[in-house]
Amino acid sequence: MIRSARPRGSLTFDKPPLTHGELVDRMIDRGLRVPEPARAARYLRHIGYYRLSPYAIPFQQDGSDHLFRAGASFDDLLDLYVFDRTLRLLVMDALERVEVAVRAALTDHMSTIHDDSHWYTDSSHFHHSGRHVTLMRIVRDTCDARLRGSPDAGEDSLVHGAALEHYLTTYDVPELPPSWLMVETLSIGQLSSLYRNLRLRSDRTAVAKSIGLTAPVLESWMGTYVRVRNVCAHHGRLWNLGLGTYPAIPASSSISWLESSSALPDRSRKRLYPVLISLQSVLNVVSPRSSWARRLHQLLSGRPHMNLAGMGVPENWADDDFWRRHIS
Repeated sequence: MIRSARPRGSLTFDKPPLTHGELVDRMIDRGLRVPEPARAARYLRHIGYYRLSPYAIPFQQDGSDHLFRAGASFDDLLDLYVFDRTLRLLVMDALERVEVAVRAALTDHMSTIHDDSHWYTDSSHFHHSGRHVTLMRIVRDTCDARLRGSPDAGEDSLVHGAALEHYLTTYDVPELPPSWLMVETLSIGQLSSLYRNLRLRSDRTAVAKSIGLTAPVLESWMGTYVRVRNVCAHHGRLWNLGLGTYPAIPASSSISWLESSSALPDRSRKRLYPVLISLQSVLNVVSPRSSWARRLHQLLSGRPHMNLAGMGVPENWADDDFWRRHIS
């Protein structure tokens, strides 16, 4: 179902642009402690006031016109920004491993079980023909763009052309690359759409099982990962962000999850915390010796309650055996 567009606002935007110095003065006028205005202006120059301003909200008085609480300092905002940046990089590390594992599982299963390196060109493998047509257009457009672009090869013998370029400049038939090249050209959103569109439940189940999940859970989690990855890739705020789509809580005991039923309070289910759990759940299968959980624990340990609450992380989160076995 396509949602109708929401009505436009009725006001006229008339806020004048301000210099970095003027923006610092505004923060000071609102009660923020800024011991070194020139240093603060330098950070605004390289981060941007717009990007930094959401991190000011927790330090502002409720119901005020952006007035800061007593004692709030510029370094409080900066510390929260740096924390969020580190969080994004950590989440991206896990997302990369999960995304790569899904790509490999999809092409390995579909290519071998159907004995066809170009299975994705066969519309009979898909539910919706229109989505398959879109997939084929995306792949063709990618191939055309690669052929129109400059060659990848360099003067150094260690610099090799991309595998896709090699296929297109070496082979004429089949027109499009094999599955294992095709999946590498897709965005995570396109990959998620391709998986959801597989017609046979047995295919969706086999792909999900290879990374320790069921098909409905993988479909749900991939939908969330698309949103999370887009936020991270565009350097957006991940801490205290409403994602709009959240990973399904697995009902199957075969899926790695929190040991205690009380370890995920209801108030946490629509925050970032279940996303972090889901990432570790997949890492348990695809990278069981990963240090990711320990690095997450190091990042969160000692952070103020506000940081944890903004992500829905309970204060005693690391006590659950799901985490403890990887942190200890």
